[in-house]
Amino acid sequence: MSPSSQPVVRRHPDDLIVGLVSISDRASSGVYQDQGLPALRDWLGTAMSSSWQAVERLVPDEAAAISAALVELVDTCGCDLVLTTGGTGPARRDVTPEATLAVATKEMPGFGEQMRQVSLKFVPTAILSRQVAVIRETASHAALIINLPGQPKAIRETLEGLRDADGAVTVQGVFAAVPYCIDLIGGPYAETHEAVVKAFRPKSALRKPAA
Repeated sequence: MSPSSQPVVRRHPDDLIVGLVSISDRASSGVYQDQGLPALRDWLGTAMSSSWQAVERLVPDEAAAISAALVELVDTCGCDLVLTTGGTGPARRDVTPEATLAVATKEMPGFGEQMRQVSLKFVPTAILSRQVAVIRETASHAALIINLPGQPKAIRETLEGLRDADGAVTVQGVFAAVPYCIDLIGGPYAETHEAVVKAFRPKSALRKPAA
C-alpha cells in the first residue's frame, strides 16, 4: 500500500487502474489484520484476463477519511474503478455509503439492488445492507466506485454471482456490468475470465480479436 498520492503510470492504454479501499476502525488501527484488501486483490487476480494494477488504502470508519480516499484515488491516482469493502450496514459507525455519495457525480442504483439480490439468496438480513455505486467525474477523467460487503465470501458472491451445480449462472454478479460501464465513461477495455464472471457488452461494443 503506497502512502504517497501520485498519478499511477498506465502501462498501456488498456491497463485498468483499480483503487481498493478497506474501511474498518479496528483493522486500520492495527487491532486485527485486515481481510478486505487481500480478498479484493485475490478476486481480481482470478477474474481479470486483461492487464490491471491496484492502489490500496486502509481507512477508519470516518466519513471524511473515506471521502478523501475516494477523491484521491480517482482525481490524483487516476483510478478507473474503485472497490470499497466495509461500513455499509445500519450501525452508527457505518458511513461508507454517505461518504461515497458525497463525492459522486452520478448514482448507479442498479449495482446496490443487484448485490442485495445476491445476498438475499443466503440471509434475510441482506436487506440491511446499504451498498451504493456511483460515478465520479472530473474535467478529464471518470471512475466507477462500488461499495461491496465486508466479508470475503460475500465480496466474491456479489462480484461473481451464483451458479447451479452444472455451472450455469442463476443470479448475475455485479462485475458482469463493470467493464462496459467503464467503456461508457471513457476508461480502458477490461476483459475477464468467463469461468469466473463473464463481462457483458452489446455486440456493437465488442472489440474484434487481433488478427
